[in-house]
Order: sequence, then structure tokens, then C-alpha cells
Amino acid sequence: MRQRDDMTFPFEEYERRVRELRERMAERLLDAVVITDPENLMYLTDYQTTGYSFFQALVVPLDDEPFMITRHLEESNVHARTWVEKTRPYPDTGDAIQKLLSALREFGLYGKNVGYERNSYFFPAYHQDSIHTNFLDGRLMDCFGIVEEGRVRKSPAEVEIMRRAAAATEAGMRAGFEACEAGVTENEIGAAISAAMFRAGGEPPAVMPYVVSGPRSMIGHATWEGRTVQPGEHVFLEVGGCYRRYHTAMMRTVVCGELSEVMLQAQERMKFALDEVHKQVQPGLTVSDVDNLVRNIINDNMVGASLITRSGYSIGIAFPPSWDEGYIISLKQGDSRVLKEGMTFHLIPWMWGVEGDKTVGISDTFLVTADGCESFFSLDRDFVLKPASGKAAGSGKPSAAAAARAAKANGEDHHRDHRKDQGATHAESD
Repeated sequence: MRQRDDMTFPFEEYERRVRELRERMAERLLDAVVITDPENLMYLTDYQTTGYSFFQALVVPLDDEPFMITRHLEESNVHARTWVEKTRPYPDTGDAIQKLLSALREFGLYGKNVGYERNSYFFPAYHQDSIHTNFLDGRLMDCFGIVEEGRVRKSPAEVEIMRRAAAATEAGMRAGFEACEAGVTENEIGAAISAAMFRAGGEPPAVMPYVVSGPRSMIGHATWEGRTVQPGEHVFLEVGGCYRRYHTAMMRTVVCGELSEVMLQAQERMKFALDEVHKQVQPGLTVSDVDNLVRNIINDNMVGASLITRSGYSIGIAFPPSWDEGYIISLKQGDSRVLKEGMTFHLIPWMWGVEGDKTVGISDTFLVTADGCESFFSLDRDFVLKPASGKAAGSGKPSAAAAARAAKANGEDHHRDHRKDQGATHAESD
């Protein structure tokens, strides 16, 4: 390992990550691992490129120096960004897997127990077929998840990087609030969000912001397509800020007109779910505990909405096509894995189908601490109100009378009973 002081994290952070990976390798009786997932490469070495559609791999032997296999063009990223000293590039006319196999022979790993990420998006089946056909003297073993075991809990240094991503997220969302008004296009709103994120120090995210208005909010994972926001409509925004490939994300909702009683009820239900999570989440709860907490609150509504997805997912390092680490761990029913200090989640108690034709959201990215959890954000959670005619921004707060009506509709007594029920069923999973 080549020591240097110009990487995202101190050199000691990468030494620790590789050391802990090797400890897990030894437990699994692996002589080496072939790591192909872009996020895992970034985590272990600080390597990144947009050219990850070409085969690339970090080979980590148990007792020898790691080396990388990359397309010849991408080798420059190894030297410019990482601590890796040994590379074996292949030309565009070459065979990437043959280069990997020859390197395994060269470094004495042919005939050994070699782990590979069978479920990696970027180690496709035809490459896996090739290595299985030609690696005849050794033993190939699926080690998918061996790096993610380290990634799921963020170090203090990683948390600080995520705080910088959060600053970009908030800057983009504030710009989105300003841009939302009747008469503008979704594209204009998306442009404003993106520009603000980048001006705030953010870098290209794994997914550009989601901006949908009115009935288009019911389309899953849709984003801007040139539609003009109409008076009285709402705009659903989901923004993921990025810094050094680490992400944080949040949902917010803008209403271009008056806040109806139904929308107010939806707002208060989501805020209640977020508040309860921040009161109850701590190390020791299971993934299913948290999902049940959120799901029961959101689904118990009188506005016709439901929570049709998982209630959250791990978030951190990401490359396109997604900013989430949900394949590592998601907040969903029936998962008995336990929350631990250092885990980070995008919590999404959103409501799909309010009055049958609206999706709204208020979400949070939080860090599990030693005795609870804390948000990465300071931005207000209320829906943002803009006049139906556009121009000036509204207060974003309902009137006292409207708030009283919403509280009555939601039922304060029911809330107290609900909290008791949650405590009693704290450890249950569906």
C-alpha cells in the first residue's frame, strides 16, 4: 500500500478497512477476494470512475499486496486517486477475464480459494461463466457482502463527509422551494435544485432530483418531463446530495395554493412518524421494529393513502443507477437484523395515493448513535405553501384553526394509544 495524504480519508482509514476485510476473509477460509462492485472499490481504495461499465476489479490476497485489473484508460484513476501500487490493465481489444486469470497466476493465487461477488451488478453472467470455465485448479466461492459488512456502519470520518453531502441536499431543496410555483415547468425546478447543490459544494449524485407535479406524483420514480405546474397543484421533491460519492436524501412537498384539510392531515401523519422514529430508534431495535413503527402510523390514516414500499434503507456510498444501499440493509418487515451505532438510513414515511391521486412525502436521513438517532438535516418538515398565482412564497404553516381541525381528525387520544401499542409490540415483526 502506497501511503498518501490526498485521498478522501486519512490513509489509516483505508488500512483499517483492508485489515478488517482480511479478518473476514480468514474467517471464510479465503486466500483472496475479487472485488468488482464500484461502491466497494471506492470504500477500500478511493478509486472511482464513470467508466465502470467496463470490467474492473481489486484483488485482495490474504497475505500479499492487492492489485487492480482495469481498462487501460481507467488505470490513470488508480494512480491519481488510490493507495494501490500494482495494476494490470487490459486494452479495449483485450479480454478482461483473461487478464484477471493471468494476474491470479502471476501472483500465486491460481489453485487457491478465491472469493468473488456473485451478485455484483458489474460482474455479469458472461464474465462469471468465463472465469468458472478457466479457473480449473482453484476454488471459486461466492463472497458477496464481505465488504458491505464493513460499509454498513459508518466511521466518524464517513459521517463528516455525509454532513457535507447533507449541506448540498439542503441547498438544493431550498432552491427547489423557491423555484416551485404555478406556471413554471418541472424542468426549471430540477435545474434550480441541481445548480444549487453544485454551488454548495455537491458533486454529481447517483440519481438526479425527482421533481413531479400534480397527478404525475403517482408515477413511481418519475422525474421532470417538461410539465407545467398548475395553480392549486402540489409538487413532490426528492433530492439526494452527494459529496465524494457519499449521499444523503430527503423528500419534501410544495403546495401551490391553499393547504387543504386533507393535505394537512397527510403532513401531520408523516411528521408524527418521523417524530416517533427519533424518539424510539436506538441500537438494539430490529429492522422490522422500525418498519412496523413507521408502517403502522402511516397506514392508519383517513386520507386514502398507504405506504407501499419499505420504510427506509441504508444510505452512503453510491454510483448510478441508485443512491441507496438498500441491498445491504432495508427497513422492511420480517428482517430481524439489529440496528447498530454508525448505521445511516434514509427514512421514507411517504404517503402514496392521498385522495386517490396524490403522492406526498417528508423524509429524513438519520444516523444511529450510541443511545438514539440524529438527523443530518435542519430543514423544516412542513409542506411549503406558495400562492396559486406564483411569485411570493407562503409561510408553509397552517392556520391555528386548520391545525386544530387536523389534530381532531387524526385523534389525539388515538395517538396516545398508538404510542402505547408501539411500545407493547416493540419487538414484533410481521
